Amino acid sequence: MDWKSLQALLSGVNKYSTAFGRIWLSVVFVFRVMVYVVAAERVWGDDQKDFDCNIKQPGCANVCYDHFFPISHIRLWALQLIFVTCPSFMVVMHVAYRDERERKYRVKHGENAKLYSNTGKKHGGLWWTYLLSLFAKTGFEIGFLYMLHHIYNSFYLPRLVKCDIRPCPNVVDCYIGRPTEKKVFTYFMVGASALCIVLSVCEIIYLISKRLARCMNKMKRRERYIQPPYREDDSHCTLPLTELDHHLECKPETKPDFKPDFKPYPLMPTLRLKDDLRASAPNLSYST
Repeated sequence: MDWKSLQALLSGVNKYSTAFGRIWLSVVFVFRVMVYVVAAERVWGDDQKDFDCNIKQPGCANVCYDHFFPISHIRLWALQLIFVTCPSFMVVMHVAYRDERERKYRVKHGENAKLYSNTGKKHGGLWWTYLLSLFAKTGFEIGFLYMLHHIYNSFYLPRLVKCDIRPCPNVVDCYIGRPTEKKVFTYFMVGASALCIVLSVCEIIYLISKRLARCMNKMKRRERYIQPPYREDDSHCTLPLTELDHHLECKPETKPDFKPDFKPYPLMPTLRLKDDLRASAPNLSYST
């Protein structure tokens, strides 16, 4: 397998990853791909030739090897690396889709028009694509670890296995080649896979917490711009707004008693007015 091509493809993902994602990519290539290519392939090699049984019955060694090693470690790790790194291409394809939309938008509306402020920024659909890729990577890692644990009995490689499967005539002793060295590499690859799971989980928590913090900040800004409802008691505060504290209460002002300064003009009795009129005009009379 050409691991250089895979590295070239995944190098584009590094531009859109967080700090945890960059560490994850470094761990994958340094502690898994390089160890796989440089050492693990040579240690396992043709593993079936190193599987020796103390009988020369035709087909017995092949059947026993297939029973104890249904899939080789080295091939299982190759599948694991392929499945784990493939979800990262979802992010690259989504960014390429955004770039294409941006190009068509500029052709239609002019060179200065922009559909996205930054096509590689993790907002909107790209954020969900990135989060989905993290869940997929973590799921594949856990699935392959469980498969390796289930097939090889807790990642343990014994020196001697006993086989009584037909066509073996009786219980046959079979010996595994380089069991200690293979056990060391198995534990190393399992540890590197567990570290990648921890990094992916940390990145998921980081992305979700950062998104929640951004949403809370937006809600706070929105509350600041919304004017509070008017209350009648607030217009009769005894202190100015600058001196008010949240512990103080606003009290309505009492209206002062209004006392007029003028005195009402006394009204003259009606009877006296009539008497004056008679005195000034004696010839006039009036009937009661």
